[in-house]
Amino acid sequence: MNAEPLSRRTLIAGAASVAAAAAAPAALAAQQERVIKNGRIRQSVCKWCYGSIPLEELAAAASGMGLESIEILGPDAFPTLQEHGLSCAMTNSHGITKGINDPANHEACLEAITAAIDATAEAGFPNVITFSGNRNGMPDSEGLENCVTALKQIVGHAEQKGVTICMELLNSKVNHADYMADNMPWLVELVDRVGSDRFKILYDIYHAQVMEGDVIRTIRDYHQHIGHYHTAGNPGRNELDENQELFYPAIMRAILETGYTGVVGQEFIPKGEDRLAALAHGVRVCDV
Repeated sequence: MNAEPLSRRTLIAGAASVAAAAAAPAALAAQQERVIKNGRIRQSVCKWCYGSIPLEELAAAASGMGLESIEILGPDAFPTLQEHGLSCAMTNSHGITKGINDPANHEACLEAITAAIDATAEAGFPNVITFSGNRNGMPDSEGLENCVTALKQIVGHAEQKGVTICMELLNSKVNHADYMADNMPWLVELVDRVGSDRFKILYDIYHAQVMEGDVIRTIRDYHQHIGHYHTAGNPGRNELDENQELFYPAIMRAILETGYTGVVGQEFIPKGEDRLAALAHGVRVCDV
């Protein structure tokens, strides 16, 4: 048989295929390389910031980096997280704009919070999120009273189940116009009025910077009221890099100084094409 001699182009293509096949496992290994070295800050990532990345892929990457959790998910995601040794540090419940500051929303919101508490407790996870809702012309004092009324109906159940309900501070200046729980004094008073260790503030550092600034002093003054933290760069809600104004190593050290042992959730939106590399960078920044 007279075999046709291999052309230079064929040889190059074949060599390239072999090289690519050899490089693929190396690239995967690099992607899965553990990023967290110190581990004093336990870290999580919010799934919604990586919407087009399948949960299975994000879970594998997060676990490889050394993260403990993927959060702002519902119970349907729990099995996938558990397969990768991850938790859900903050379970979803109801929506943002129609929250517990309006009695018209209490039945639906409390039903959603109760279901989330039950599923979270069964999985052995720590927290469930809640939101004040928008003002819609309502005075903040009235909204505060309504939130106290709603939370006192559900916080006993949270205590029994060992789950903490956290209300998130969101900015009403840029991202969530008219949202009521947009400042720490209002939220701190709410926590004091509810009077349970199972109701705390989700202190989103990005949102707090937009509304109030003075982040480290606030953390030091009100850490006992805070049950969870979120990150993002400001302005833009993007990477924790030199293009934004918050210095996260100092913020993380301040959190550690309070004795906080919970999880810090990465909630920035990566701008670049390699979003997992951006996540790894943010995780490294916070690994003080």
